[in-house]
Amino acid sequence: MNALPRDLPQIFEPSAETERTLRDAFGRFATGVTIVTCRSEHGALGITANSFSSISMEPPLIMWAAGKASKRYPAFSAAEHFAVHVLSAAQQDPCQTVAKDGFSVADVASHENEHGVPLIDGCLARFECRRFAEHEAGDHAIILGQVERVCLTSGEALAFFGGKFIYLAQP
Repeated sequence: MNALPRDLPQIFEPSAETERTLRDAFGRFATGVTIVTCRSEHGALGITANSFSSISMEPPLIMWAAGKASKRYPAFSAAEHFAVHVLSAAQQDPCQTVAKDGFSVADVASHENEHGVPLIDGCLARFECRRFAEHEAGDHAIILGQVERVCLTSGEALAFFGGKFIYLAQP
C-alpha cells in the first residue's frame, strides 16, 4: 500500500496485506492500560491488557479480552477469580515487566486476596472479580467478570496510543 500524506485518509479493506495498517488504525484509539492477575497451577500470573471496559452496573460486570494464542490464556480461561488493575502513570515499569514475564507479577503484587489472586497496590482502580462468562471473539476471548470488590484512588493514568505509552492527568 502506498504511503499517503498524513492529512489524507487511508481507506482499505482488512486483509493479510493490510494487517499492519489495521493494527495502526486500532492504535488510534487511546486506551487505558491494565494488568490482569489470577492464581494459576504454577503460581501467581499476570498479563497486560488494554482491551478492558465496564459492561453493566447491575450486576456489576467488566470485560477484558485475552489473546487465545498467548501461553497465559489457558490459565486465565480456567480462573474462577481474577483481578483487573487500571494502572497509574507511575506503573509503566511493572507493566512492561509483566508483559515480558507473567510470573514476574509475584514480584510486582503486594499481597493476595482470599482466593489467592495477586493484588497490585498503587493502581488507579482495582476490580476483584468472579468469572461470569467467556465468549469467543476471533483470535481473542472476551472474559466477563462480576465485580466483587473495588479499590479506587486518584492520580495520572497510564495510557497507550499509537503504539506508545502516554500519560493522562485528571482535569
